[in-house]
Amino acid sequence: MLNVMRPAAFVLLSTNHGTLIVNRNDYRMVDEDKGYGVGYQLMNTSSFDQQEVDFALSLLELRKLHHGAGVVAIDCGANIGVHTVEWGRLMARWGSVYSFEAQEKIFYALAGNVAINNCFNVTARHCAVGARTGSMDIPEPDYLVPSTFGSLELRQGPNNEFIGQTIDYQKTRPVPLVSIDSLALKRVDLIKIDVEGMEEDVLAGASATIRASRPILIVEAAKSDRAALQSFMQSHGYKLFPMGLNVLAVHEKDPVSRRVSISNNALVLN
Repeated sequence: MLNVMRPAAFVLLSTNHGTLIVNRNDYRMVDEDKGYGVGYQLMNTSSFDQQEVDFALSLLELRKLHHGAGVVAIDCGANIGVHTVEWGRLMARWGSVYSFEAQEKIFYALAGNVAINNCFNVTARHCAVGARTGSMDIPEPDYLVPSTFGSLELRQGPNNEFIGQTIDYQKTRPVPLVSIDSLALKRVDLIKIDVEGMEEDVLAGASATIRASRPILIVEAAKSDRAALQSFMQSHGYKLFPMGLNVLAVHEKDPVSRRVSISNNALVLN
């Protein structure tokens, strides 16, 4: 049998979030000593955005406190599932998680991480989330080339981020596309939206859910029009709080809104 080169990208890693399948090539170096990416953080610190993860967990506990068990959280752009797994473990007896990832190979890692951490209250789906249902053609990067795969933009635009490799947007494959409203969930408590420039689409496709459930929203604004995102959320009765690259939005009639404040330029839960 010929000794064919077959490099391994995905590895099993013990992290602060549990045992996770991680792509060891998920990084981009800024200089010799500094890089970024989900994989980079996990491989070098054993955790990913720990403060943001812990804050989201506290928000879920507050929703349970004020609204009762049966908490439902939605993770749009879940990547390999750090938030998904943490939420699933926390809410093992009192809540559930719906998790979405558009990149097929990354989704495989997400699904594996859900299984290996025994998160039976998590439903993971290979699809993009947007303003409508149907399908969407997206590119596929080379997962053996060091890149920040979570930074991949599904749509081509004039200011696409260079993730570590050139992306061919003429070579695509279709993936399912869903809207949050199409899920027809009776209750939603938290929606995290990190979809590399498609945040406005996701909010548009969640309008009915937002009006009915008034979920807490954590929306990344790095590649979307922050003013447009804020205007949408404020028009639906939300109070806004800066959260790094994200915007935290809590409905003004949600008791949780009275528990959130800013101290020394940092979010605090009282």
